[in-house]
Formats: sequence, C-alpha cells, structure tokens
Amino acid sequence: MTAKHVLAAEAAVVGGLALALLVKELPGIVREIRIWRMVGLRPGGVRQPR
Repeated sequence: MTAKHVLAAEAAVVGGLALALLVKELPGIVREIRIWRMVGLRPGGVRQPR
C-alpha cells in the first residue's frame, strides 16, 4: 500500500470513530438543548428579553 492509501484508511477510521461518538452522545446533547430552552438560555449565555 502507498502512503496515500494508508492516510485514506486512517482518515476513514478516525471519521468513523468520530461519527460513532456523535451518535452515542446525541441523546444527551438533545436533552441539554431542551433544558437550555426551558430555562430561557441560548448558547453563549444570552437571555431573551421578556
């Protein structure tokens, strides 16, 4: 195998692991976003005026 093939294989493995981690953590991320919406916070610490 050439260096390009090895690099492409490594990129595929790292990308697959990153995607698997994102899928595993997605329910927790969605839960956090719902909590932020309930308390009225937006990312960045900015509150909506009432």
